[in-house]
Amino acid sequence: MRVLILGGAGGMGQGVARDLIKQESVKKVVLGDINTDPDRINEKLRSSQKVSLEGIDINDRASLMRLMKEVDVVINCAGPFYKTAIPVASVAVEAKVNYIDICDDYEATKTLFESHIDREAKDAGITVLTGMGSDPGTNNVLVKWYADKLDKVDEISLFWIVSIAEIQGAAWDHSLHMVLGKVPQFIEGKIEYVEGGTGEEVAEFLEPLGVCKVRYVGHPQPLTIPRYIKGVKKVEIKGALIPSWVDELILLQKETGFLGTEPLNIRGNAISPYEVTLKLWERIPEKRDRGPQASGLKVIVKGERDGKGITYTADMVGRMAPGTGLPASIAALMMYEGLVKEKGVVAPEGCIEPERFIGEMIKRGARIHQSEKITSILTF
Repeated sequence: MRVLILGGAGGMGQGVARDLIKQESVKKVVLGDINTDPDRINEKLRSSQKVSLEGIDINDRASLMRLMKEVDVVINCAGPFYKTAIPVASVAVEAKVNYIDICDDYEATKTLFESHIDREAKDAGITVLTGMGSDPGTNNVLVKWYADKLDKVDEISLFWIVSIAEIQGAAWDHSLHMVLGKVPQFIEGKIEYVEGGTGEEVAEFLEPLGVCKVRYVGHPQPLTIPRYIKGVKKVEIKGALIPSWVDELILLQKETGFLGTEPLNIRGNAISPYEVTLKLWERIPEKRDRGPQASGLKVIVKGERDGKGITYTADMVGRMAPGTGLPASIAALMMYEGLVKEKGVVAPEGCIEPERFIGEMIKRGARIHQSEKITSILTF
């Protein structure tokens, strides 16, 4: 298998590559990135005969096409995905090469499903698998795993926490963007748009994360999960950045206009408050508390089986780069083996066989803490 990883010199891209080079079926891994400084690349990747580093601007359609035609699958790790997912996926469809991304921006996911890309991918006989990271990605597959054990699924709650000790580059853009404006949630059987950063509640994560406040964020699962889990009445997703001072400051910046995207005229220059704020977040003073080197997710699926109420809960904690990279790598390997049969645009819960995927994650050291709660349902 030959793989092109876009954003390959970044943390998430290298997380994918480190797993791929361990696989016998993988013969070539191209790290495509606009930054080709070899010092950014992990020593294991630099020393691997399978790996090459290629300079690429993802806005250069011709160069993308050339690289894509030399591989079996493209994995897009170049965020923020509200800017990159659509143009990169459209080139992959034209090149007739299978595509995977770790897109966590709902706008791009919505466009992928509703645009010409879905139809043209089906016509080309290729798969456009979007959202195959940790969240979305692993938690989508866990939802499908639990849903398959139930006669009926009523509610799905997805919570996540990311420590800013693990955030760099384009991840900051997504972290601000996901609370802007109204974001989709699936409530009472239909899509509702709620204000990003609202709906605060407390969720308990595995150590070292502990109890954290989470709020509504703009991730794709409320748009994708109801496509595949029929009859579900609620799909909500809430997340937060820690330490807590980070989310509190972001919400204050939103309220006071520092995340505004309309340019302001400052001494004859058009400057967006959002872009200024983004640059400042990328330069947090070293002495500020950045939290632990860990991130986490929680999945709660409620439904019925054999006339009883069932609640499944799964918790995971770990480093963000491998946590995001491993799912994309496993999906690419499953795709190459012919285990992903759906064509066109698809989300993880629509094409990834849960038992195989979870088994592969566990083989790679993942730990999933699960519980099943059974309650009687009394009718009168």
